[in-house]
Amino acid sequence: MEYFIDQNGNRVALSFNEEGFEMEPRHVLVLCKKGDDWLLTNHKERGWEFPGGKAEEGEDIYTAAKREVKEETGAVLSSIEHIGTYQVMEKHRSFIKAIMFAEVDYLQKVDHYFETDGPKWVAINQLMREIHQPNYSFIMKDRVVERSVAYLQNRLK
Repeated sequence: MEYFIDQNGNRVALSFNEEGFEMEPRHVLVLCKKGDDWLLTNHKERGWEFPGGKAEEGEDIYTAAKREVKEETGAVLSSIEHIGTYQVMEKHRSFIKAIMFAEVDYLQKVDHYFETDGPKWVAINQLMREIHQPNYSFIMKDRVVERSVAYLQNRLK
């Protein structure tokens, strides 16, 4: 388990095994890839980020992840897996988020993206160079994304 403070001053616990959290995750962060490119979505308020969100009533994290990716980017996934979990401990509440890795089959053209202005593909080198720019979401700027990308790069070699 790794601990750190995020950009908003919240304590975060991160793990790449499934132990150590008292509750099941009800939120998802989905790192999507096709070939050498990673899929981001432009959230209308936060900026560029990996797709994700909250599980709806009755959804497991896999169903929630597929739905969120489709709503925010139009992507249809060929595979998805749970690679890690993190907990954000805010002053008055705490939530647990599953980190998912998905392979994209294809992007489906949609007329309206839910909560976003749509997707873009980015190479990992470009992503890591740009991630701290103001047009990127705060979600992308803490160690969760950095560690998750490193974890996947080591695993995918």
